[in-house]
Amino acid sequence: MTQTTHSPDLVNNMVKLGRTQTVARWLTLAGYFGLLILLLNWFTWLAPPASVPRALPLIVLTVPLLFPLRGLLHARTYTHAWVSLLALPYFAIGIDIAFNRSDQRLLGFALILFSLLLFVGSVFFSYSAKKIRKAQSAEITDKT
Repeated sequence: MTQTTHSPDLVNNMVKLGRTQTVARWLTLAGYFGLLILLLNWFTWLAPPASVPRALPLIVLTVPLLFPLRGLLHARTYTHAWVSLLALPYFAIGIDIAFNRSDQRLLGFALILFSLLLFVGSVFFSYSAKKIRKAQSAEITDKT
């Protein structure tokens, strides 16, 4: 039998997550991985750019998404807070592509969808974490 061990930080974060935070976290992860997979597929197979090397848009658009990966997987509130800001340029790019390029309209709408999932999920995760932290501090204050 194998026994899995988790870091104490991850176990503590998993225990503290409320229902709203769990839903928000899954929304964030769905938006994050959807965005990452969409961008990788888009610029390698679906519609590779003809005028620039494939590596350029891949590096410019996917590398910034790799920075928050560890914090998102470990459900860190601070990472979720700044990932909401990271989702906004992808939303703007999706709007531009969806309404200005008729041949890539569906890819633009998919980019909008995943960036909105990432944004909404990360904002709700941060907001609910703030409420939980406030309730815990009030509970500690009441005990003393």
